[in-house]
Amino acid sequence: MPTPHNNAKPGDIANTVLMPGDPLRARFIAENYLESPVCYNEVRGMLGYTGKYKGVPVSVQGSGMGMPSIGIYSYELFTEYSVGNIIRVGTAGAIADSVELRDIIIGMSASTNSAYAAQYRLPGTYAPTASWDLLSAAAEAAKGLDCRYHIGNIFSSDTFYDDANSLADWQKLGVLGIEMEAAALYMNAARTGKNALAILTVSDCPLRGLSTTAEERQTSFRTMMELALETAVAVNE
Repeated sequence: MPTPHNNAKPGDIANTVLMPGDPLRARFIAENYLESPVCYNEVRGMLGYTGKYKGVPVSVQGSGMGMPSIGIYSYELFTEYSVGNIIRVGTAGAIADSVELRDIIIGMSASTNSAYAAQYRLPGTYAPTASWDLLSAAAEAAKGLDCRYHIGNIFSSDTFYDDANSLADWQKLGVLGIEMEAAALYMNAARTGKNALAILTVSDCPLRGLSTTAEERQTSFRTMMELALETAVAVNE
């Protein structure tokens, strides 16, 4: 049934959902990759569409920025709409020296400075991780694409403008890149018994003062989108 944030009806949303932060990127994916896309949500401008990719039903919906936002949308998709898989498709800043502009990062785990896990009242520190079915499918699909990709730990931060300037500290522990949503998505998936993965394009290297141009971002984003869509097909076969 509809929620305060999503007016889709039961059956409107596919088992696998791609979630970019930007709802306009959701529309771009729907219009450029999905067959006969239908818009199922416009509440708060968080556009959602369902269509088919290579004959497989796939949905794509914006999540907004930050863990509170993706926390709401992914939780409702998992619990109210029976979605089984959510693949975040977004951008990241490279932290590791081995990661370059336009590379793809597949997030095996997501360290965080967020208090999102406090709701679970755990007597320790929880380690949010991706779902193996999605991770292994993405790794296999990446081999068939012309891209540089890395698989490992990412850092989901609550702060875009970090007064502590702590990226160098995360670099010491081998973290590949920084973004703002994956840890909450992974925790929601774990709590609801569903599957989640983050596939990210490196749009900048903050420790090196590098960033991509608008044209380069467009090309790199397409590779990320195609990887996510191929992953969606693989897990629904």
